[in-house]
Amino acid sequence: MNIELRKCVVADWQILQEVGSDIFRDTFAAMNTPENMEAYMSEAFSEKTLRAELANPDSEFWFALVEDEVAGYLKVNFRAAQAEFQDENAMEIQRIYVSKKFQGQGLAQILMEKSRKLAESAGVDFIWLGVWEHNPRAIRFYEKMGFETFGSHAFLLGDDAQTDILMKLKIKKL
Repeated sequence: MNIELRKCVVADWQILQEVGSDIFRDTFAAMNTPENMEAYMSEAFSEKTLRAELANPDSEFWFALVEDEVAGYLKVNFRAAQAEFQDENAMEIQRIYVSKKFQGQGLAQILMEKSRKLAESAGVDFIWLGVWEHNPRAIRFYEKMGFETFGSHAFLLGDDAQTDILMKLKIKKL
């Protein structure tokens, strides 16, 4: 299997919109109301939002391509682009998603390794992320990758206040 990572540019917004919304829907629709899914997705995956995020110098998106097909993606944030837990010496993984078709093929590990390399290059002290408390598969994956729980925060999906577990991974300085 030929896997390539490619940094996204603003012109990729439509591909990101399609892939991101498909993966999000596949992952979370069964556990949430259609109204809350639509409310969240119409904002998070809108052209305006994606163009702004792609243009933000403190955020990076990376596509994972398998035989030129987008199989997943990574979004990391630095400095002021971090969601709510802002720390100058940290990097947030805001999204790390792999489409169902490609799950179980090592893509999540490849995207995680890319995030570690980005964190090391930036000289941050740690990587942090929020993961939905009702996503045990993702929680196990992050624990396997060395992340530890350090708190929680509210995540609003439509009008449903959900709980994300906050996890972090210390980065060893080279």
